[in-house]
Amino acid sequence: MSDATAGSESTAEHAPGLGDLGEELRRVIRAVGAHAGAVYLLEPGDDTLVMSVLAGVARDLVRSWFRVALTAGLPVAEAARERHLVWLPSGEELAHRFPRAAITVPYDFATIAHPLMLNREVLGGFFVIGRSDRPGLSSEEREELAGAARAMVDTLEHARAMGRPIRPTPAPYMLRPPPPASDPREVLSELVDRLPEGLCSLDVNGRVTMVTDAATELLGQPRERIVGHRPWTALPWLDNPVYEDRYRAAVLSHRPTEFVALCPPDQWLSFRLHPGETGVSVLISETEVDWEGEEPHTRQAPTRAGVLYHILHLASALTEAASVNDVIDLVAGEIVPAVGASALALFTHDAERRQLRLIGQRGFDPAFVASIDGESADAKAPAARASMTGVPGFFRSLKELQTVYPSPEVYVQKDMEGWAFLPLVASGRPVGACMLGFTRPHNFTVQERAVLNSLGGLIAQALERARLYDLKLNLARGLQAGMLPRWLPRIQGISSAARYLPGTEGMDIGGDFYDLIPLGPGRGAAVIGDVQGHNVSAAALMGQLRTAVLAYATARDGRPGEVLTQTNRLLCMMESELFASCLLLRLDTVSRLVRMARAGHPEPLMGGLDGGHILSAPEGMLLGIDPEAEYPETEFELLPGATLAMYTDGLIEAPGIDLDEAKAGMADRLAALHHLPVERAADELTSKVSEVPHRRDDTALLLLRAED
Repeated sequence: MSDATAGSESTAEHAPGLGDLGEELRRVIRAVGAHAGAVYLLEPGDDTLVMSVLAGVARDLVRSWFRVALTAGLPVAEAARERHLVWLPSGEELAHRFPRAAITVPYDFATIAHPLMLNREVLGGFFVIGRSDRPGLSSEEREELAGAARAMVDTLEHARAMGRPIRPTPAPYMLRPPPPASDPREVLSELVDRLPEGLCSLDVNGRVTMVTDAATELLGQPRERIVGHRPWTALPWLDNPVYEDRYRAAVLSHRPTEFVALCPPDQWLSFRLHPGETGVSVLISETEVDWEGEEPHTRQAPTRAGVLYHILHLASALTEAASVNDVIDLVAGEIVPAVGASALALFTHDAERRQLRLIGQRGFDPAFVASIDGESADAKAPAARASMTGVPGFFRSLKELQTVYPSPEVYVQKDMEGWAFLPLVASGRPVGACMLGFTRPHNFTVQERAVLNSLGGLIAQALERARLYDLKLNLARGLQAGMLPRWLPRIQGISSAARYLPGTEGMDIGGDFYDLIPLGPGRGAAVIGDVQGHNVSAAALMGQLRTAVLAYATARDGRPGEVLTQTNRLLCMMESELFASCLLLRLDTVSRLVRMARAGHPEPLMGGLDGGHILSAPEGMLLGIDPEAEYPETEFELLPGATLAMYTDGLIEAPGIDLDEAKAGMADRLAALHHLPVERAADELTSKVSEVPHRRDDTALLLLRAED
């Protein structure tokens, strides 16, 4: 029985309903002319997509995709996250849009990914792959995909309604391939015997299922040494990543591939691989190769191609981690399942105190990892030893671990069997240790140990980058928090409210600022601005700009136009590479008059009983560009009950939205909220922005309402 068959029977037995999803997947694969695919289900209570059904390829080829974070840069994750179909006609398009996926499977095939949704609830997604030379996706095929998604969702919903929800499984349910053709064996045997070339057949797991007499003669091995094994296992001279890569290319792109290899002692053989739904047919023939110099590939180390791609996939995932928490989440969410572990703990090495410090863990008993937190680096314990010596520790079972470390002070978690302790070494110095736990005894092969050691180095480098990022982020946030007003001062006759929402990309900081400045009884100045950039420099310049506006605005002749003129000259003298927009109002609640000047900033909005509208004003140049720039003023009346809105562009900007229409729509919303307290109105105006998970820009809002 093949791995695929055994896996499908055992998984289906413990997860009823997966077979129904599998049949629908098989139907849509045929309907759209694809050759393989998978169904993902969303992990309950977690933003992780778990591969639950697989068809057309062996598990080993897609092991890196068994568990996919909903935020990952992969086609099925984007389809589920953004709730739309993803169509990639070629491997080139896959590399362009999803470079991380292309690193793992750098082959030419078309990809279609589709979400599984019930109303607006994301249940999972599925993808299928086919030949890249297929025509574009037709409307009929799109309907087939949508119909398959509806059928899968109906299956999931019915199972949930019956009290038997379909859950993700540790390994995907593997669909049996379609039965082979039923031609008479005698006819086939005669046909094969007339061919001078050797033939062999591989199943979807890469194992040889049939080999002809001519092939055994060419390969120099008896049939029993070949059938049931993968070629690179049965024939040591084929144990080369270049050759296995050609097999992977054939299976995933569904196109013929070929390579030549030297069969010892001196016979060159040509291998031509022809993939199909049930496996790969291989045509083997003698060939002549005229190589100049050393024979290719014959002196390379026998490293598995799948292992190399696996490391590349995990390394590319770590490059996406910015903060220490990102590193922990990525390692726990993608790397731990990929290597078959059940639990993870990361420790840093405190060189000054010579202690291990826990920075994050997933899956272990909190009391267990707490016992290691603060452990002396000189302790005779596995994590401390890995951290101090740089030597990893691999233990097949708990008994083996306790044999090496019999000290009663070495506390272990009883429900874990296999253990790995990886040193985290960056730039030649120890930075900590990574502890992995396996719920079952685990044999660590030489290749797996090499992979885990490589991962330890990658994790160490990612942690070092993340720690520097966190230090810089904390500094920038401290700068920003110290420079924004902690509260708004009271100005007679004015009710005010302010909101600030940082962007969620980059360093989560920026140069948006606002201020309300009292200038005497019933008088004040209001300012809002936006410094270019989202980094420490933007935050620092924002503080300098706010201070300059405050100083000039409180001067005797602090007219808005003059304040912006002086502030602009100061910024130009500072020779900063950044520039800023600014809007400044001078308020007088006795006369009800407001004077306004702006430097490249969006116009303020006014809303009241008579509706909402945009207050037009001459637009001056951005601050920090031309020291001779001047800023004209305009004047308007602020009637009792009317509300002024000053804002930065993060409040109104969105992909595909016309800015003038967005401003007009925001003015109408402001007018509709005139009956609410100003604090409630501020919450309502920023509610849509606060609900967006990925904000590219900061948002600042300052509301001023004239009291009756």
